[in-house]
Amino acid sequence: MLNFRHNLIKLIPKLLKAVIAQTAPVHSALSTCYSTSLKYSFLISDTLQKVQNPNCSKYGITPGHRIHQSQLRGACSQVNSGKPLREKLMHDFELPSPLSGGKVTIVGLGHVGMACAISILSQNIASELVLVDRNPDKLRGETLDLQHGLAFVRNAQVYGDTQYSATAGSKLCIVTAGVPQGPGDSRTSLAPKNLEIFKEIIPRLVKYSPETILLIVTNPVDTLAYAAWKLSGFPANRVIGSGTNLDSSRFRFLLSQRLKVVPSICHGWIIGEHGDSSIPIWSDANLAGVRLRDVDSRVGTKKDVENWSQLHQEVVGSAQEIIKLKGYTSWGIGLSVAALTRAILENSQSSYAVSTLVQGIHDISEDVFLSVPCILGDTGVSRIILQTLNRVELADLHNCAKSLYEIQKSLHF
Repeated sequence: MLNFRHNLIKLIPKLLKAVIAQTAPVHSALSTCYSTSLKYSFLISDTLQKVQNPNCSKYGITPGHRIHQSQLRGACSQVNSGKPLREKLMHDFELPSPLSGGKVTIVGLGHVGMACAISILSQNIASELVLVDRNPDKLRGETLDLQHGLAFVRNAQVYGDTQYSATAGSKLCIVTAGVPQGPGDSRTSLAPKNLEIFKEIIPRLVKYSPETILLIVTNPVDTLAYAAWKLSGFPANRVIGSGTNLDSSRFRFLLSQRLKVVPSICHGWIIGEHGDSSIPIWSDANLAGVRLRDVDSRVGTKKDVENWSQLHQEVVGSAQEIIKLKGYTSWGIGLSVAALTRAILENSQSSYAVSTLVQGIHDISEDVFLSVPCILGDTGVSRIILQTLNRVELADLHNCAKSLYEIQKSLHF
């Protein structure tokens, strides 16, 4: 190796000049290892450093070899002068894979879509984020705005496109596009218009990402999750509605306010429809494992003197209250979607109240999507938790399924 380095010092200037001229033959001792000087510039740099070292003799290099140093630098300079700055700064050892494994697409860049985007980015959940919207100016503006802040988060790639080909290879596709809910609008009233939008979006996502998981956020989320399942042809586990995950979070927050503790130790589920007929599971609501009804069996019933059932009414009215105050909802659902995204990308097998196909669950006969506690991972919904529901809760869930089924029958998939 030492002899090789001795020869390298003498031969590299000739080698570089040969590469520049592309005429002279490359020395046989080097040609078998180095096809071009550019590819092994790191070795040239290493040799230069050793020649310049005052103790160069320990590398087997004598001061006599330094006479070749100026030749070596001059030849390197000739090669570098014609190279782009990027190639002067870096040596491409192995190009990165074009597939990140953590690619997430968001379709629809309204208030909800952008809240999802910033929540996912700020929590370093996705390695690649694709934004899709039919408005090119809005798309470019939002994309640039996010890209300019990437120095403050993990090195995720963010880009936008009006063409669905940019979504190819997405692990997760989040759909927020659609007619938004306005003051006084019910979620179910949006179904016909948003179904027509889905008929354009879902097939395009499936075309470019046939193995993706669809996460539906657009309202009415339960009906449109069902529509996405039918339009995609995917197995039911790979189509998920954001469902009552946010409702459950609101429920836990309101419980924490009444109990004067933090939300993380308050546990309670809202299941069924993401809407007026959602169902609070008071039979299982607890504080750090202590069931409220084990302390007072009247909690959440008509006999409840403290009127805890009012909390569910506040949950149901939360969206309309926020819309009345600021014109739209965004941050709560954005954070909710980010949590679901993390569970899927990281295969966390955590439980969330999301909308999924419930036919056969709790003896439901209807072919509908409703929210129940589900375990999420890299295959989408991996398990459905079979809660122990009391008679009233079970009856409410069945009524909810029948109501949604009637709405679905009026739509054309």
